[in-house]
Amino acid sequence: MRVLIAGFTTRAIAESARRAGYEPVTVDYFGDLDSQRIGPNVSLRECGRPYSAAAILELARDLPADAVVYVGGLENHPDIVAALAAGRTLWGNTPEVLARVRDPWVVFSFLRSRGFAVAAFRGRGAALPRRGRWLRKPERGGGGQGVRLWDGRPLATGQMLQAFIEGPSASLAFVADGRRALALGWTRQRQAAPGFRYAGNVLPLDGPAAAFAEASAIARALTEEFGLRGLNGIDFVLHGGRPVVLEVNPRYAASMELIDRAAGTPVFGLHVSAVEGTLPPAPPPARPGYWGKAIVYAAERLVAPATAGWTRRGIRDVPHPGSALAPGQPICTVFAHAGTAARCEAELQSRGEAVRRACRPAPPRPRAVVPPERL
Repeated sequence: MRVLIAGFTTRAIAESARRAGYEPVTVDYFGDLDSQRIGPNVSLRECGRPYSAAAILELARDLPADAVVYVGGLENHPDIVAALAAGRTLWGNTPEVLARVRDPWVVFSFLRSRGFAVAAFRGRGAALPRRGRWLRKPERGGGGQGVRLWDGRPLATGQMLQAFIEGPSASLAFVADGRRALALGWTRQRQAAPGFRYAGNVLPLDGPAAAFAEASAIARALTEEFGLRGLNGIDFVLHGGRPVVLEVNPRYAASMELIDRAAGTPVFGLHVSAVEGTLPPAPPPARPGYWGKAIVYAAERLVAPATAGWTRRGIRDVPHPGSALAPGQPICTVFAHAGTAARCEAELQSRGEAVRRACRPAPPRPRAVVPPERL
């Protein structure tokens, strides 16, 4: 069965879909080398276009597929999801559900009414706080993009403030059938400086069992209230032994790739079954140890080396040979499996540095020649 997968980056879920027996065709921004090996891929970058949800729709609209799955970035655009689903089966939350659960005022008010902890927030037009540490972030963002410590300036349209909460950043992955939810696992989030960009995860999170139970209860409450289906995620900070909710992600999340690897079971199959109304009786058992992934970012202008063999070394989201890599741009994703969380983190750091060393510095930009008449 042919399934269209569309969003900012699609490689991880496309890999899971292929392992589950589906034929993925992907539309994303990056068009990584390994994405194109998994199945047909159309990318905005190869077309020389910047990322936007509307541009993804334009490239994806006429591609033949039986079903469609949206990933990161498109959950903030219910109208785009509706257009993608025209003439196809939607494997995911409906546009109506997305509009509600991605509204921070709706979802945070609901969670508070149920007694769950959420990070305090302020919207544009509300009285700005006079004390405390706050983050400025998009009302409907993702991946830590655009999140910065607030410097006291007024908010722009589409921005909000959210209280900065001390503690480890984490994610809960769960699968839901519209009425019931099953937690699949929780991970510690890695963040990249500067700012709060997503930089990977380590599975499992070392946290109290009571906190995992509460996070699972949050997933069940959200499912009952909003009718969530398929794979979903919750981002939170573990503070004072409790999960403090930051955001609900009503779609496949990048951390779920580690569940694929730890359990040896493609989560895409769980996603499809849950959307169609069937939950597994229990989450797939994970093999022992700690499983990590790290997004490797360029610290300077680089050029990708010969990368055709990187996938054989376990590297994913592989750039094309000779690709120009700007500072702050992701180069690739590396993975590690170790007996302790500290060892897993060390392996991720080491493999990330090896990738950066393999890339070569970009040649200096030519200096502009000033015409004599301007001297």
